[in-house]
Amino acid sequence: MSEMYRTNIKDVPKVEGLKRKDGWIDMQVQFLIDKKSAGADHVVGWTVLKPGASHERHLHTNCDEFFVVLKGKGHIISEKGLEPSGEGDVVYSPRGCWHGFNNTSNEDVVLVWGWMGAGSIEASGYQVPPEGHR
Repeated sequence: MSEMYRTNIKDVPKVEGLKRKDGWIDMQVQFLIDKKSAGADHVVGWTVLKPGASHERHLHTNCDEFFVVLKGKGHIISEKGLEPSGEGDVVYSPRGCWHGFNNTSNEDVVLVWGWMGAGSIEASGYQVPPEGHR
């Protein structure tokens, strides 16, 4: 029989080891639901981007991603370049689609997001551009 999983954001540790060279620039990331915690084949996450923080251009070969901007504003990084974004924006990136987000404001940006089809970073097929990041 299946069993419900429940947690609280205050009880979920921040993800350690996210590297700047892989596009994780000064981000606070929490995996609220994932394979490790709930046995799920998807991830629901919470991210806080401090002023100047960014999740640089990347893609996932094995999952789709969505995010919702709960607080703050910045830019969506897309195939078209930078597009202004703010509270209430909902973005869907199918697998293989380059995407990212940066905080260009003086306040925190808070995103809730999910990977559909992968329960971990490794399973997501996370890739950065061949030229890498700063």
